[in-house]
Amino acid sequence: MTSPSSSSPPSTSRPPRAGRQLADLGPVEQLRAGRLVPRLSLLLVGLFLYGASMALVVRSVLGLIPWDVLHVGLQQHVPLSFGTVVVAVSVLVLLLWVPLRQKPGLGTLANAFLIGPSADLVLAVLPQTEDLGWRVVLLVAGIVLNGVATGMYIGSQFGPGPRDGLMTGLARVSGRSIRLVRTLLEVTVVAVGWLLGGVVGVGTVLYALAIGPLAHVFLPLFTVDLPPRDRAT
Repeated sequence: MTSPSSSSPPSTSRPPRAGRQLADLGPVEQLRAGRLVPRLSLLLVGLFLYGASMALVVRSVLGLIPWDVLHVGLQQHVPLSFGTVVVAVSVLVLLLWVPLRQKPGLGTLANAFLIGPSADLVLAVLPQTEDLGWRVVLLVAGIVLNGVATGMYIGSQFGPGPRDGLMTGLARVSGRSIRLVRTLLEVTVVAVGWLLGGVVGVGTVLYALAIGPLAHVFLPLFTVDLPPRDRAT
């Protein structure tokens, strides 16, 4: 990084747009931050697409998203649909927020209760296929769509989903890095899900490798600018 110099004209120095940064807002502040129509639209579309992306990966039968390994594993032992299990696990994860003193936002609650029904809806209209080429397409499309949906729902500035909030809460309380906590958390849910009968495969590995870079690309694209004066309050 070069140091500022008096010989450099002001116009050549362009600081990053602060409005593109994710704001650290409480639940009430999230609603008062403004631009509710575009933010709510982004949140709801993003959550629908998130559930749809999960369904695409499930239908690929080439390995599941880490948390979905747990969801499918649990589904083998209860008379519930995939989406219902997703909602139930979300509620249980939210209960773990209490000792961590995490504050749920509108996006947190919407995530908990909407992505499961969205996944069930897409699974109902998307048939199973034995064609390997089509299954690969479903897997890749599902992972990319998941990255897009992640950028949309987080970029709406309504707070993290239950699982992301658990990760950040554990990192804060333990003093460990987000990377370490996320890795340990996802390894744990994959292991438990696999033992319960969930499917682990190339899709699980591909998702783990791709979701970080995809979120890095799409999150800045979809993050809604908030007025600085609102975010500073």
